[in-house]
Amino acid sequence: MERQLGYVLIAAPVHKALTDGLVAAGYQLRMAEGITQDTAPGLIADCVGVIISTRLQLDKDLINAAPLLQWIGRMGSGMEVIDLPYAASKGVRCYSSPEGNCNAVGEHALGMLLSLIRRIGWSASEVQAGMWKREENRGAELEGKTIGIIGFGHTGRAFAKKLMGFDMRILVYDKYSNEPVPTYVQRVDTLEQIYEQADIVSFHVPLQADTLKCFDDGFVDRMQKKFILVNTSRGQVVDTAALKRGIERGRVTGACLDVVEQEPLERMKPDLRKIVDELAKKDNVIITPHIAGYTYEALYKMSATLLQKIVG
Repeated sequence: MERQLGYVLIAAPVHKALTDGLVAAGYQLRMAEGITQDTAPGLIADCVGVIISTRLQLDKDLINAAPLLQWIGRMGSGMEVIDLPYAASKGVRCYSSPEGNCNAVGEHALGMLLSLIRRIGWSASEVQAGMWKREENRGAELEGKTIGIIGFGHTGRAFAKKLMGFDMRILVYDKYSNEPVPTYVQRVDTLEQIYEQADIVSFHVPLQADTLKCFDDGFVDRMQKKFILVNTSRGQVVDTAALKRGIERGRVTGACLDVVEQEPLERMKPDLRKIVDELAKKDNVIITPHIAGYTYEALYKMSATLLQKIVG
């Protein structure tokens, strides 16, 4: 007789590699991709495990609603959706899968950056509208530029690897890691060298107290050069109003954002929505709808990574 380990709530898009693997391990699945915070308590009550992305907040109340809960699997890297200290106090194991989508994020960050500095998207839209403007769309090159990567975990490393062939100077800063870095990057111990030397700044950090709106007016003022901002981490890392002011002052020459402070747009507060809409219309800003890590390959790799961590 096959062993039954209990119910697992699947509250996120996953690859069948994960669902098949969980069933093979002895779990029963409850599929609920359309779950909401309000409907979650009734669906999670008898579950021993749950797979989530960004739809649910596994806060104290929801963890308490699942007295049998043994583990939480996060598709992706952002563990701010889980009350980690409370989960630990209840003996609930928490797993993430940043290894699974870091390559996708690195490729997307590079794609946005190239599209911005070479004006690819903007000029293509002009051609669609019947315009043929060459001089107005003269671009810049990455070669010879200095980029500051803030946060050098899985995604920061993946992005740096993509940049290696562009003959750039790559400065990396990570206050929480002393792991060895590749020879093609230069580790800096403070942000001062990034403030002084970077032409481009890219964030690859989790959302926590010391990263919340760490890009603000003060950050812009400390930068010695005019610069481009890239953010594929979390929207609340960047103060959107400060970014707009930086662009209007000419201090920020462009921005590539895959995330914004509140998502999706239809749930955004009106004042913030107005700013985001204004930014999205600028020809030196690219905003994509949180799709950097959202590839077919990443879905499989995140699912396989979680399965390995959960069942071994």
